[in-house]
Amino acid sequence: MNLTRDRVRSIGWAVILTVCAALTLILTFRVNAIKSQVRLAERQIVALKQEKLALETEFETRANQQQLRAVNDVEFGYEAPKAGQYIEGERQLAVLGKERGPGAPSPIRVAHADLAEDEGSAFPAMVSPLSGKAIAAEMPAGGTRKPAEASDLKDRLARIELRSTRKPAKDEASVE
Repeated sequence: MNLTRDRVRSIGWAVILTVCAALTLILTFRVNAIKSQVRLAERQIVALKQEKLALETEFETRANQQQLRAVNDVEFGYEAPKAGQYIEGERQLAVLGKERGPGAPSPIRVAHADLAEDEGSAFPAMVSPLSGKAIAAEMPAGGTRKPAEASDLKDRLARIELRSTRKPAKDEASVE
């Protein structure tokens, strides 16, 4: 086989291109491996920085606690309560009370309303805070309230009225 010069040159170029492609592929794999190692190292650096920050914060917190304990010992002298300092009930708490001194303010008292026996309803009328008058829905125009009884309610709920036969609201107020 007689190879011509041009044919050998083209085969040589093909071999050189194949070797270059193989070297480029190997170099690409090596670069990607190094990039992966760099990313892993960066992640480890970030994790170590976070751990360092957490340790610094814990150290500062513990130092602050020691500083607070020292200030407490010097300035205030507070101590944790001991088992004998807890109170078992209201009577022991009442024993600890002192009489009011001269010039002391009077104790706070809670309001209490006594209900009259003859009053029809246990609930007072709704009064407007602005005018001081009873709200119209609660009080009829005459000013007297008729107490609701169970028998009236039973009769009203048992009766079915159509809208056309129902009396207007103004007539009901004038009848009562």
